[in-house]
Amino acid sequence: MSWLRALKETARSGLEIERQKLEPLIALRGAAGLALVVGVSLVLFGPEIAASSAFGAFQAAIATFQRSWRPRPVLALVSGASLAVSTFVGYVSGAHVVLFLCLLGLWTFLAGLAWAAGPTAGIIAASNVAIMLVTITLPTSVVDAAAHAGMIAVGGLVQAALIVLFPVRRWGAQRDALADALAAEADYARRLRHDPVVPFDPLPLMTARSAAAVTSREARRRPAELRGARGVAERLRPVLASLADPAMGVPGDGLERLWVNELLGAAGSVLDAAARAVRYGEPVHLSATDLGVLKTPDNDVILVGPARRAADRLSALLDDVLEIAEGTGTDSGIPTDLAPDTRHRPSLLKLVPVVLAAMRREMHHGSPILRHAIRVAVVAVSGYFVGEAVPLGHGYWAPMTAVMVMRPDFSQTYARSAGRFGGTLVGVGLATAIVQTAHPDARLSALLAVICAGLMYLLMGTGYAVGQVCVAAYVVFLLGMAGDDWSQTVTERIVLTLVGGLLAMAAYALYPAWETPRLRNRLAEWLVADGRYAATVVDRYADPASRDDEDVRDALIATREARVAWQEALATAQHEPVRHRGISRAAATDAQHALAQLGRSAMVLEAHLPARSADPVPGAAQLAEALRRATEKGAKAVRERRLPDWQPVVDAVAHWDMPTPTDDGTTPVGDPVVRRGAALLLDALEEFTRALDERGGSTRVSSVLAES
Repeated sequence: MSWLRALKETARSGLEIERQKLEPLIALRGAAGLALVVGVSLVLFGPEIAASSAFGAFQAAIATFQRSWRPRPVLALVSGASLAVSTFVGYVSGAHVVLFLCLLGLWTFLAGLAWAAGPTAGIIAASNVAIMLVTITLPTSVVDAAAHAGMIAVGGLVQAALIVLFPVRRWGAQRDALADALAAEADYARRLRHDPVVPFDPLPLMTARSAAAVTSREARRRPAELRGARGVAERLRPVLASLADPAMGVPGDGLERLWVNELLGAAGSVLDAAARAVRYGEPVHLSATDLGVLKTPDNDVILVGPARRAADRLSALLDDVLEIAEGTGTDSGIPTDLAPDTRHRPSLLKLVPVVLAAMRREMHHGSPILRHAIRVAVVAVSGYFVGEAVPLGHGYWAPMTAVMVMRPDFSQTYARSAGRFGGTLVGVGLATAIVQTAHPDARLSALLAVICAGLMYLLMGTGYAVGQVCVAAYVVFLLGMAGDDWSQTVTERIVLTLVGGLLAMAAYALYPAWETPRLRNRLAEWLVADGRYAATVVDRYADPASRDDEDVRDALIATREARVAWQEALATAQHEPVRHRGISRAAATDAQHALAQLGRSAMVLEAHLPARSADPVPGAAQLAEALRRATEKGAKAVRERRLPDWQPVVDAVAHWDMPTPTDDGTTPVGDPVVRRGAALLLDALEEFTRALDERGGSTRVSSVLAES
């Protein structure tokens, strides 16, 4: 993609407005907390301290809107406390320019590294550094700075207290994540009726898994309908795929296929009903027709072999889903903090070494997070010099803008730069018109600032530019309350916002972290993960007595993470102004489809794992070892731009198909499910090689994201 087209696409993305479900009660609660803090501070301490406390309450409320599964009060407290410390330390060092710039660079570098702990930590850290650049200009003495810092912390405390006193949809985010996973399974079941090998996006299941992690204290308070359903939903997916797959015994047409489609449709309806019950905490409403299809004895008459086993397994799993959605849960009699399905999340203090370890892992050449940290630190210091050099005052707005818009990837950085400037232009214009018309005093300015903040909380999900309209007006009113000349503020705000955005964009162009050259590495990592998953599943057939379902689950999670990492990298690379140095779009599309089918074939085998008392399947161990070694060597070939060779897998399957006679004259016959699954695995691997053979091995022309 050319630079001109990349700039056009990212600018359009930054200015885009989306229709989203609004949450007015949560926005009202955040605005009420801000109003309470500003009002009390204005009456007791005056406009300058009120402005500091407003920034603290404002940022604490924004932190609670980030995508995190931790309790919202914790996010508010952490945001308020960290901003208070940053403000006080920044003011104390502000009198010594060299010391302050060193502190600013270090603070910003650590904020950039915080992205290693996840987007929520990165956004909160970056926002705190940006707002610190404003708040350190308000105090006039060390004692005054301590008072400002204290009021900022109080702002976070007030927001946290309001969340505790006036909860809105307690466990709502976790309910939505689990309901989305069940709804995704329902949609998958219905789509399987029309395409037995239709792809499935594992992201809802991964999100639900993240949401299910709780601390010991949270585990004791978690609603019963949130316990266990995620694990059942994950076990449903391979059963649905196996039931629909023609390779597992159900022909593409005929009575059996018609009955399987009826079962899939009924399963979709039941899962949708369970999703609604979980999302809203309501009883499950089911159709008698759907229950009749799932419970009819015809299942045992029409279906035979693997299909019948899959239908029985599907019915049992759906019973578990319904019990959980009704509030029964799956861990009756077991303390919720000790239940085997409970995923533990470390407490806040125990999280510190986890975050530090994640940051240390990024301290290597080529890490996008490290490059982002270096980039944002240099831009923050450079922006401070540029802002001071521009004869407008409020020079901190340039580095503040740069820190707020910079992200570890190209598209978000450039899109946010365009969205921030466009939003600032509109917001400052609206605020100017209001000021010229109403001539507000300090109290009216505070009221207008609170209204703008409330609108920002309400509309922030509709687009970055929309949020920046409200933020720009909020800052104008708030600084006007503190005594700044609004007419001068308007000019400074627009010019310095443009300067900060341009600095951020230039920094990424000069010191980029392009994803395009790393696409082959991402693809190789997905191939290895898929191979290990398939080998782990086949190993269970080789030795059922030592079966360990956790090994299979861990391998499945690893392949999901690798797949999502590939899809995110591919989506990012699409918008980068980089020449083709990784893999062509057509090859990426075909390879993605092949690996998706490889994972799906292993998942179908997982649906029929034998009982511990079953006999070992001859040849399964050799196939598992061949899959493991061949995919590791294949990944190396992908990185080195060579075509993978699957001869060890071909030999294992061929040996399996032609067993040698035993001493008593009989010929051992392997499990037909495994034999069919092995053929599917080999077909997927060979399709992967054809996809990478850009000399003419692939004719697939679907879009890059068709298999997402």
